[in-house]
Amino acid sequence: MKLFKLAVTILAIGILFLIPTLLQGNEYYVHQVALIAIYSILLFGLDIVVGYTGEVSLAHSALFGIGAYTTAILSWRYHLPFYIGDFASIFVTAFFGLILALPALRVTGPYLAMVTLAFGTIAQILINEMDFLTNGPLGITIQQPVLFGKSLDEQHYYYVVISVFLIAMLLVGRILKSHFGRAFEALRGSPVASDCMGVSVYQYKVFAFVISAGIAGFAGSLFTFNELYIAPNTFNFDLTILFLLAIIMGGRKTRLGPVVGATIVVLLPNLLDDIGLFRDLSLVAVAGVAFYVIRHFVTGQKTLKPLIIPVVGVAVLVTSAYKLEDMTNWRITIFGSLILFVVYYLQEGIVGWIRSIIGHYKPEWVARSLIKIDANKEMAHAIEGKAVAVSDLLTANKILMQFGGLKALNEVDLSVQKGTIHGLIGPNGSGKSTMMNVLTGIYTPTSGEVNFNHQVISGQTPSEIALKGIARTFQNLQLFGEMTALENVMVGLHHTYRSNILDVMLGTPRFRKEEQLARERAASILKFVGLESFINEEARNLPYGRQRLLEIGRALGLNPALLLLDEPAAGLTPPEITDLIEIIRKIKEHGITVILIEHHMDVVMGICDNVSVLDFGQKIAEGKPQDVQSNPKVIEAYLGSQAS
Repeated sequence: MKLFKLAVTILAIGILFLIPTLLQGNEYYVHQVALIAIYSILLFGLDIVVGYTGEVSLAHSALFGIGAYTTAILSWRYHLPFYIGDFASIFVTAFFGLILALPALRVTGPYLAMVTLAFGTIAQILINEMDFLTNGPLGITIQQPVLFGKSLDEQHYYYVVISVFLIAMLLVGRILKSHFGRAFEALRGSPVASDCMGVSVYQYKVFAFVISAGIAGFAGSLFTFNELYIAPNTFNFDLTILFLLAIIMGGRKTRLGPVVGATIVVLLPNLLDDIGLFRDLSLVAVAGVAFYVIRHFVTGQKTLKPLIIPVVGVAVLVTSAYKLEDMTNWRITIFGSLILFVVYYLQEGIVGWIRSIIGHYKPEWVARSLIKIDANKEMAHAIEGKAVAVSDLLTANKILMQFGGLKALNEVDLSVQKGTIHGLIGPNGSGKSTMMNVLTGIYTPTSGEVNFNHQVISGQTPSEIALKGIARTFQNLQLFGEMTALENVMVGLHHTYRSNILDVMLGTPRFRKEEQLARERAASILKFVGLESFINEEARNLPYGRQRLLEIGRALGLNPALLLLDEPAAGLTPPEITDLIEIIRKIKEHGITVILIEHHMDVVMGICDNVSVLDFGQKIAEGKPQDVQSNPKVIEAYLGSQAS
């Protein structure tokens, strides 16, 4: 498989460098291929924000323009070499990206889109109005770049762009396959779980945006010398929409998707001018839909509904191709219809659709690479609790959690002894999950104080509390569904990395050692919870009971002193509950203190050392399980006043 991938890679690179020869010096198409490479570089960065962190940015055409103008000004006004402008554009746009991200990423969804759109509009206005620096609406014309005293013509600059494109693809790929990439992807999967795994949502969103901005600026710098003329209206809102469409059509979370998307948005509008070529493309579309229809029936699907839109769509396309004599008046309409079809019907993009087909047939040459590690290797420190020097590991003093006029917790005290399993029970709505959220920093108590290992933690962020040694699971599963079981646990191990972004890009020995160690520890944890056979399976594809165990395994990756389990037995079958009880006991044996919220009383009474009972936000009982079980207040809370 490795040899096949290497051969395909070498062939693709060879074709890229032979394009000027293959096109027989046709400068127009050489220029277009270079533009595709430049747009692809920008889309590599945009995909970090859109595809991985799940945010929508409408500022990337402006960042692209800032990078382009940085290089143009340095070349036009100060006559600096083009490569200095290239590097300067990275840092200048990264700075502007930081200035934008710090306030903008405190909001999400449409609000973030509006903030980034406003930034893009302001940037274009400033570029247009700052005549003293940018030459205003007249734009800037620059000379061909010079390298080693030689002026680079269209063909020579093409080789520079392709070389940089390949390097960018390699470096971005390394970042996104590292612990940084897993952190970015976790933000999209579950921001709450990311924070509780020690991965600060806000911090890593800002980090992702700054990296993306720097890449956009670098692409803008390359664009300047590819065009040799730039003006403010080049970097308008239409370009932003074009970039987003390219990501959506090509497919997110892949290096090939941006290349496919860039190719479509650059070449297709121009190709549609040629009626003969349009007819050829319509026949290719027919072949693609025919393959889709065959696959639909081969996979055993009998319903015809999914076939209606693609079959009707390709029929209209072919009819239009052979009925129209001229494309001039229909070019934009057809282009828009094709975009609408891809966006609506291929929601994972073209590359994602191809992957789904390949994934179904699972040919050997594209199967997911197995992690070549010994999953049975015992690593005791992978699941040992953090050392603590106190007997009262966690204390909560008079915790009041008020939402308007509702007191979800009313001056509740809680004391958890080191090395115990402490049950927290009560009827629905009694305040158990609210207490869990207070202990892990998701809620800041209205009053009262939480102490962990003799340190006040109330008021700190969830990520800060997690890194102090408190891990948790959730009542409603919060897994990173598109990540494998191994990758989910490796997010929990994020705190073990000391490698910086430069280590990752250069693949230094320090990073490689940390990555291998993290993989081994993650495999060991998966074996500990009985999931070693699911190491490469996406979390969303696991059975429900296995997902519960995976969430526990991910929490163990934090190497916690205290583990909070929020209804881990909910929805499990009796055999799965038996396995869960055994795992919780093993966790205790490894020195990890456990707080257990659970409605299965047999589980609570069977494994807990102490139990606290809440009812209507107040603690009504506390003690040994057998004592709590016979407490009249507890019986009344569960069964009602008539129970006595």
